[in-house]
Amino acid sequence: MANFREIVTKSVIGKGKKTFSNNYTLKPESTPTTILGCWVINHTFKGVKEQDKIRVSGSCDVNIWYAYDNDTKTVVSKQTITYNELLNVARKREGDISSEEEVIVVSLKQPTCTKAEIVDGNINYSIEKELGIEIVGDTKIRIAVDENEDEWDEITDEKEEDEVMQEIEKEVDENYLKEENVTDEDNK
Repeated sequence: MANFREIVTKSVIGKGKKTFSNNYTLKPESTPTTILGCWVINHTFKGVKEQDKIRVSGSCDVNIWYAYDNDTKTVVSKQTITYNELLNVARKREGDISSEEEVIVVSLKQPTCTKAEIVDGNINYSIEKELGIEIVGDTKIRIAVDENEDEWDEITDEKEEDEVMQEIEKEVDENYLKEENVTDEDNK
């Protein structure tokens, strides 16, 4: 008959992902005539538990390349944007033990510029990113254990080197090469 034991372990007790799309405005030094490109670099972020929710805060640098002066000159303008999101991550099951929960945030899709346009001399652009959040905490699991103890296996020592040499000597046939099998041509 099997008995049950409880084991306390760390496990993922909540997990979710969310796509964010945010709009920003860049006021460039010169009046832009054409947007030539936009790229996002240096994305950093972290997540912390705040009561029953998860707060994810981060930042990234947005570089916008544009032409001005009737498309005769170009420049790249940089803007650092920050975000602060409060998320409700559903728990798969409530932890059995009250403990400190660890928040793990990963970028499932790096921030990218999905739209950029010139409006009244400013550049309006949209940044999209996808974040995954895991909540790790202590939980109890029950496992079945068998009352019968496993049998002990016999441990045997490896043969000593002397014993191995004795076995080899027993198997060697000293008369393997006899003189009668050797011809004159073999001696040349």
